[in-house]
Amino acid sequence: MTIPVKHIKLRRLKMTLNNPFSTSFGTMQDKTFFIIEAIDDDGNRGFGESAAFPIPWYTEETVETNYHIMTDFLMKLLRENDIHHPEEVRNIFQPIKRNYMAKAALEGAIWDLYAKRKNMTLSEALGGTRKQIDVGISIGIQPTVGDLLQKINHSISEGYKRIKIKIKPGLDYDILRKVRHHFPDTPIMADANSAYTLQDIDQLKKLDELDLMMIEQPLAHDDIVDHAKLQAAIRTPICLDESIQSAEDARKAIELKSCQIINVKIGRVGGLTEAKLIHDLCRENNVDIWCGGMLEAGVGRAHNIALTTLPQFTMPGDTAGSALYWKKDIIKPEVTVDDGVIKVPDKPGIGYEINDEALEAFTIHEAVFDI
Repeated sequence: MTIPVKHIKLRRLKMTLNNPFSTSFGTMQDKTFFIIEAIDDDGNRGFGESAAFPIPWYTEETVETNYHIMTDFLMKLLRENDIHHPEEVRNIFQPIKRNYMAKAALEGAIWDLYAKRKNMTLSEALGGTRKQIDVGISIGIQPTVGDLLQKINHSISEGYKRIKIKIKPGLDYDILRKVRHHFPDTPIMADANSAYTLQDIDQLKKLDELDLMMIEQPLAHDDIVDHAKLQAAIRTPICLDESIQSAEDARKAIELKSCQIINVKIGRVGGLTEAKLIHDLCRENNVDIWCGGMLEAGVGRAHNIALTTLPQFTMPGDTAGSALYWKKDIIKPEVTVDDGVIKVPDKPGIGYEINDEALEAFTIHEAVFDI
């Protein structure tokens, strides 16, 4: 039995973050992205969210390239192929190289639609079993160490299970040492977003004394070879993020011993199906994984929650509550965190209702495509 997708609606949204978010790439205050709505003959609505930023500072994709790829190529492939299960979308899209965030956005809407038609949660459709998930928090580069310590203290008071701190050359060891001094027992990790090279190995070795959970993506965004050299030279576990864009990338990284942990982001790897493949590979090889965040609004956040219910997601992810990022989200109820835990919704699909009023208010352009 096919999934009868009749229309796909693309909405371009613009939402303003509560606070600027700074990394080694730069600073973001406004986020522009797409909400994808897949509609069947019965009026069921499945929702996906694009993860690309307006500037290609995380991967080569942008909001504009996502629109181009989705409308000029991926829609055509959906029209030409019957879909019996969302996992088939991965293969249908394979003729188009890379452009993983564009693919993930459309595939996510079809996964949600499929789950709703089956009257099951997205978590159940993916094979997830957890009824609640542990979450951490990601803190961008702050103006002062005092500001950082204050944010960490507030996050700990709210029960977040681990703290991720963005670092870059010149803003790394000394800051992390002060953080560790003030919070000796807190699970802390550092995220470098590819800001270092092997020439920085002595500086990165100094992090070993700080008992970090991991250092995330210290070297180049597309590297797994130099990361293997670095991991052999330091005790701190390396977590790969940008380098892992497929299950095949994960296989090679595990074989080369480039990392001990992998961050799985749905948009970065091309969708939920590829994320599941990476999950299964890491489970077979006893590699810890966790779900990263891309400053998602409610739809993307709901997809992350569903994915994190799979068993090999052994570490707290970045899926914090809606209110941490947005004055008003586009789902209801909004995602909330209680003592570092999110309860997995039990309604069909993503489990949250769309706040159509908010969705309309944030929409700056929309287009409908027949499938």
